[in-house]
Amino acid sequence: MSDIWCCRMMRCLRCPVAYHTGDSCVAAGSVVLTHHIIICSSHGTAKRNGLLSSPINVTWCFLCARGGKLLCCESCPASFHPECLEMEIPEGAWSCRECRAGRKPHYKQIVWVKLGNYRWWPAEICNPRLVPPNIQTLRHDIGDFPVFFFGSHDYYWINQGRVFPYMENDKTPVTGQVNINKTFKKALEEAARRFHELKAQRESREALEQERNSRKPPPYKFIKSNKPVGKVQVHVADLSEIPRCNCKPTDEHPCSLDSQCLNRMLQYECHPQVCPAGDRCENQCFSKRLYSETEVIKTEGCGWGLKTNQALRKGDFVTEYVGEVIDSEECQQRIKRAHENRVTNFYMLTLTKDRVIDAGPKGNSSRFINHSCSPNCETQKWTVNGDVRIGLFTLCDIDAGTELTFNYNLDLVGNRRSSCHCGAENCSGFLGVRPTEEKARNAKLKPKKRKLRPEGKHTHEYFCFWCGEAGELVMCDKKDCPKSYHLLCLNLTKPPYGRWECPWHDCSVCGVPASAQCDFCPRSFCRGHEAGSLTPSTLEGRLCCSNHDPLSPLGPSAHPPRTQTPGTVTRSPFLNIQRKSIH
Repeated sequence: MSDIWCCRMMRCLRCPVAYHTGDSCVAAGSVVLTHHIIICSSHGTAKRNGLLSSPINVTWCFLCARGGKLLCCESCPASFHPECLEMEIPEGAWSCRECRAGRKPHYKQIVWVKLGNYRWWPAEICNPRLVPPNIQTLRHDIGDFPVFFFGSHDYYWINQGRVFPYMENDKTPVTGQVNINKTFKKALEEAARRFHELKAQRESREALEQERNSRKPPPYKFIKSNKPVGKVQVHVADLSEIPRCNCKPTDEHPCSLDSQCLNRMLQYECHPQVCPAGDRCENQCFSKRLYSETEVIKTEGCGWGLKTNQALRKGDFVTEYVGEVIDSEECQQRIKRAHENRVTNFYMLTLTKDRVIDAGPKGNSSRFINHSCSPNCETQKWTVNGDVRIGLFTLCDIDAGTELTFNYNLDLVGNRRSSCHCGAENCSGFLGVRPTEEKARNAKLKPKKRKLRPEGKHTHEYFCFWCGEAGELVMCDKKDCPKSYHLLCLNLTKPPYGRWECPWHDCSVCGVPASAQCDFCPRSFCRGHEAGSLTPSTLEGRLCCSNHDPLSPLGPSAHPPRTQTPGTVTRSPFLNIQRKSIH
């Protein structure tokens, strides 16, 4: 995730468009009024001799490079075969996807330009401030920008309707052209060199930016207390409803960790106007934000983490888990959007039955605490002034400089499972799976191959049924089916939405519900294709398909390549994913 440039923006005076400052973002042809105000290129009239100028469209399809009956963009030179776009010819004006998305040419971009009766010619879009003065004074309109022609080294003002992007290794945009004069050949060579020069500069900037960003955590908005979102309410108790403890003002440390404070035992925070100890009360860590000294650090294999800069003893309050308080509906919407944008990091903790804390967009340093199957901290729900809040407390004595961790106890809302990299001896191998010594011992001895169908209680396998490897898996939702798969093995780029049944339940030939399955791969067959497709193997007589040797069904042939297309995959319209919860 890159830094958010929140202040260095140039905004259009006539519409809501805004760009980051710099030649790589500002649309070419925009008129700069001040350092922060522009008139963007969309407001040009593009008139020539009093007539509205239409784009010069190419005579070949942008997708297949062949001619024929073409659908032309009204804003740029792009043309397409309707069949290449899998659409019918629309009525009225039509714009290509790039133009509909608002993408504009920008400065220091290599483009093909159509000028008069000349062929399409390679050129570079120039910032008007950097061209010769006699070129700057030439008549032009909003939306026009100067271009520098390679080969001839001429300048001219042009608009978006006469340019389209130059691609790497472009030779000439017109197929079948053989007569290339020396000037045009020189232009192609210069364009190629300049394209690679600009590409190298861009990659260098991106590498520098990435290296700079690796030194600090991704951006988020720091907040000191929970912020309710939408219809969520924060409860505030009346003073008469707040419990009164039995501590006394004369106690050495009233309401402290070592005291017998009833409120502390019941995880209620004392109120200064109710507690008998008054200002001497030591059970007001949430209200007074008595946090431990911590620091965000970069860990070896778990991204960013949080360490303590002071020694802590068992039971100490570390910090409050702070974020936006959202309801279940908003939680599902955020998870769905994150899934669509391929976001894999979540910061959600269940607060109450219908409320969730999301520390992703807003929160404090507690959002960086990593998971561990053998944690040194735990989450506790405390009642503070009538409302429930979450705090992190130490489980043992912790030395200064130690990374702080807690067990996420992932509530599997969906069918995705992520590998755990905490490195603890009792690590279960997956987030959300209870760590045990037995599992840790078995994980070290277990070979990397998938399990056979489990017996007894229904659990999902920890290894992909296609390739036999572990990792992030998608699990079948069909009752009593234990199978799990890699997305790559299913030829999917995103996890399927909602309830999903794996290809083991559909015929590999025709896709109808299967009546018989191979016990060693997802191939299965319906009644019409079952005959002769499966053979009993020497492994307890389990059925195997022709992909396996009946004498050794678990041999190398048991795992087909990941590029093989499995059976029918059914999608449904709801997202499944994981989030943290506290039990």
